[in-house]
Amino acid sequence: MRGWLKATIGLTVLCGLLVGADRIAVGVAEDEAADQMVKSGRMSKRPDVSIEGFPFLTQALSMKLDDVRISADGLTVGDGNRQVALHSFKAKLSGVEVSDSMRSATVDDGTGTGLITYADLAQLLPPASQLVPSAGKLPMIGPSTRLSLSYGGPGKIKASLGPLPIGEGSVHSQGNTVTADGFKLSGMAGMLAGLTNQQVEPVSFTLSAMPAGLKLASVAPQEDGLQLTFDGKDVKIIG
Repeated sequence: MRGWLKATIGLTVLCGLLVGADRIAVGVAEDEAADQMVKSGRMSKRPDVSIEGFPFLTQALSMKLDDVRISADGLTVGDGNRQVALHSFKAKLSGVEVSDSMRSATVDDGTGTGLITYADLAQLLPPASQLVPSAGKLPMIGPSTRLSLSYGGPGKIKASLGPLPIGEGSVHSQGNTVTADGFKLSGMAGMLAGLTNQQVEPVSFTLSAMPAGLKLASVAPQEDGLQLTFDGKDVKIIG
């Protein structure tokens, strides 16, 4: 009876040591992966990395991680000329093949989301003088004035030009290019500007250097900003 008890205690201790070693190993791998993503230029800020699944060591031996989650706040995205913050970025990476030194990693399939506030989104759009050539005739509109944007309901955003509302428009994406269109100057704004065509020209910008090497899949207006959805297959996230 005592021998059985000793064996049970010994097995329990051994299992605890193995679990502890596994958790230490996964923590080291997560830290190294986060560092390498920044060094590789796939992330503009060091992310939090979580390697899911247990045990980790068997995944490490196979050089393929089933499920990796990354998150970061305050990343930067832009059109090559202007940079804005990407908030609440979260991504799920499936089938991550890694090298033994974590110097390279390729993802079979990845998805993610992030948010650009409306104030930052407006910074990626051209100034009013380019959107509406006659905007200079409107009161309180300077050459550097930009659209003020806010949530307009499902699929819609509201916009104003200085103190003058220009209604609701839609926003959509194709590839990494985001386009906002459908805005019209109000009757008063059009009259003051002397415009016979009150339609505001569509405006677009193309985002570069997507986080985690993913591509832009879609955009959707939310109350607190424009939500971006990302995806990608056979993405090189490290190296």
